[in-house]
Amino acid sequence: MRILFFGDIVGRNGRQVVKRHLSELVAKHRIDFVIANGENATHGKGLIEKHYDELIDAGIDAITLGNHYSRKTDINRYIDQAVCLIRPLNVLSSFGGEGSRVFEIGGAKVRVTNLLATAFMKEEVNNPYYALKDLLAEAQDEIHIVDFHGEATAEKMCLAYAFDGFVSAILGTHTHVQTRDYRILPNGTAFISDVGMCGAYNGVIGFRKEEVINRTLFGKDDIFQLDDGDQSLLSAVVIDIDSQTKKAISIHPIYIIEDGRNDG
Repeated sequence: MRILFFGDIVGRNGRQVVKRHLSELVAKHRIDFVIANGENATHGKGLIEKHYDELIDAGIDAITLGNHYSRKTDINRYIDQAVCLIRPLNVLSSFGGEGSRVFEIGGAKVRVTNLLATAFMKEEVNNPYYALKDLLAEAQDEIHIVDFHGEATAEKMCLAYAFDGFVSAILGTHTHVQTRDYRILPNGTAFISDVGMCGAYNGVIGFRKEEVINRTLFGKDDIFQLDDGDQSLLSAVVIDIDSQTKKAISIHPIYIIEDGRNDG
């Protein structure tokens, strides 16, 4: 089983760059199943139904979320009917949808789980370790991809080592910067601290740099703005998984800057 996972899709720029490259990447890498983190797909925060449908229609099989899962109130209306959408499993507040879903692909079962981390995050959540442990006590023998959405690379590494051999992959999202620590852990779990993002390349985490600089460095109340006309970046990983053992064989990063240069 070969899985393609896109890092955080940020705004229209991110949606468009994924759509431009999706079919090409699926063909080139002989992909069986496509996952994307879509929590920033609508104007940089949240996911409305129109953009959920747009990404599914483009060929994405499953969409995970993150700390902005409820930023657009539209999600309350459609989430229970969105069978390809996975919100964070460990949120404390009562919320619709599912935090883990199973998809059948050519006779094989692929489980996709979304978790929120705790370090430097504001959301109130159950401990991600115990949330995943309780889920695994009920889960069947499945390929299992975990999107662990959080700030701290160390927290992501800790969870990955704690569940090495129990899930097929733990893939970090949220920081929008692709890390170079991709690897197969000793017991067969694929890991990367952060897959990165799909969106505007010349800003900061997908937003125009001017407003982010003013707010981050100078404490101003500037609202982050997207630059849909900016050069585009696409970040993803391809994971090979043994369909019998459910363990990962390889993980390979993809990093495309749309000016002809790419790594993958």
